[in-house]
Amino acid sequence: MEIHHRPSSLLCTKLKELAALTQQQVEEEVETSEEQDTEPDEPDQYKVIFHNDDYTTMDFVVRVLERIFHKSKGEATEIMLKIHHSGSGVAGIYSKEIAETKVEQTTQWAREEGHPLKVTMEPE
Repeated sequence: MEIHHRPSSLLCTKLKELAALTQQQVEEEVETSEEQDTEPDEPDQYKVIFHNDDYTTMDFVVRVLERIFHKSKGEATEIMLKIHHSGSGVAGIYSKEIAETKVEQTTQWAREEGHPLKVTMEPE
């Protein structure tokens, strides 16, 4: 013999309240997430700047731009000529951590090779 149980009206009411509450919470969550900026903020960008001097060779600057900044020979030569003629030039634009690393690597290599090359970074 099969016994069928009908939920009590109190239980049905509670289930309906729970379902309604859950739906309301879902709607509030959707509204809140739509109001929030869903795209992450771009990290601040920094320009790495080479400064001209009378002692660092053009060849060394081109080598640094090729190896540390991954520029082609043509790009590196173009940047080097800008530095030479204008007094400074931008080697690249990077996040803060990458810019700091490139400035450190370039300065260290320049000193090891006996060059006084000055490389700085500034916010874009």
